[in-house]
Amino acid sequence: MSTLGNVVWLIFGGLIAALGYIIGGLLLCLTVVGIPFGLQSMKIGIATLAPFGKEVVEAREANSPLRIVFNVLWLVLFGWEIALAHLFSALFLTITILGIPFAKQHIKLVPLSLFPFGRNLL
Repeated sequence: MSTLGNVVWLIFGGLIAALGYIIGGLLLCLTVVGIPFGLQSMKIGIATLAPFGKEVVEAREANSPLRIVFNVLWLVLFGWEIALAHLFSALFLTITILGIPFAKQHIKLVPLSLFPFGRNLL
C-alpha cells in the first residue's frame, strides 16, 4: 500500500517538491557556508520523494551543541517557511477524504523541515 501511495504522491506534486528541495540544496552548496544547509535540504528532498511507510527518527547525537546551533539557524532562515508550506498543503488536502493520507505525509515532514540536523526519515 505504501508503494501505491508513493507513486500517487510523486504524480501529484511530490516529484516537483523533491526537485525543488534538491535544486535549492545544490544552490546552497555553491558556498562553503551553505554546504551543511544544502545537504539538509537535499535530505528533505529525498525524504519527500517517498514519505509513505517511513517515520522521522532522531539520531543519538541529534542534540549536540553544534547541531542545535545549526537547527536554530535553519529554523530562522529556512525552516519556518518550509514548515508553513507543509502545514498549508496538509490543510488544503484535508478538504477531501482522498487527500487525508497525503495530508498526514505533509504533517510527517513538518518536524524534519523545522529541525533537520540530527533527524532522518527512515
